[in-house]
Amino acid sequence: EELIVFVYLDHEERPVATTLEPYIYLHEFSLLRVNYTNKFGAFLDWGLEKDLFVPFREQARPMEKGKRYLVYMYLDEKSNRLAGTSKINQYLNNEELTVEEGEEVDLIISHITDMGINVIINEQHKGLMYKDEVYEDLRTGDRMKGYIKTIRPDNKIDVSLQKSGFENIEPNAEKILDELRANRGFLRLNDDSHPEDIKTVLRMSKKTFKKAIGTLYKQKLIEIKEDGIHLIRE
Repeated sequence: EELIVFVYLDHEERPVATTLEPYIYLHEFSLLRVNYTNKFGAFLDWGLEKDLFVPFREQARPMEKGKRYLVYMYLDEKSNRLAGTSKINQYLNNEELTVEEGEEVDLIISHITDMGINVIINEQHKGLMYKDEVYEDLRTGDRMKGYIKTIRPDNKIDVSLQKSGFENIEPNAEKILDELRANRGFLRLNDDSHPEDIKTVLRMSKKTFKKAIGTLYKQKLIEIKEDGIHLIRE
């Protein structure tokens, strides 16, 4: 019988093989909790008996016990040990891009600022989502699918959780139908509704909402009245 094992060095620097699955692998990113700190650095829980060491010099800001941080795992060449770093930008490269506009990609939320939500794209590149285009609560370390919205001349990347253009209308139209069915065929929303009301109920922008109900109206699936949207009996 064959087993898949993970090999690492134990407390006495001996190679150990385990069938336990770590929370992070070499050259990957993950959100990990700090078990304890000392004068040398922080020690993070990564699912194995021996904690993952993050030296002080590799901490973007001083780590605290019990808190979670997004880290990257690398192999320390001097000690030949696996180690972690929260200085993740050094492992992201936007000089040579491997993505194209419109492409579906894997995203990890790296940090959230006043400007927007910074993301890691395919564990390779840096990207940005604008807050006014996001209609759900996101936290550092969250993983999801997204789409390359724009690649700028300086190779900075804008990302969206939804496809752009016509391709995105159908899924949102179906979402509105689902909400109508769940609410006895009526939603108190229409073209004149405030964008925040649409965002609260449907988690989409007013622009996307108007495109979606336009599609449903053309297909004679809904009626748009002053009091809201009415589902035509299917």
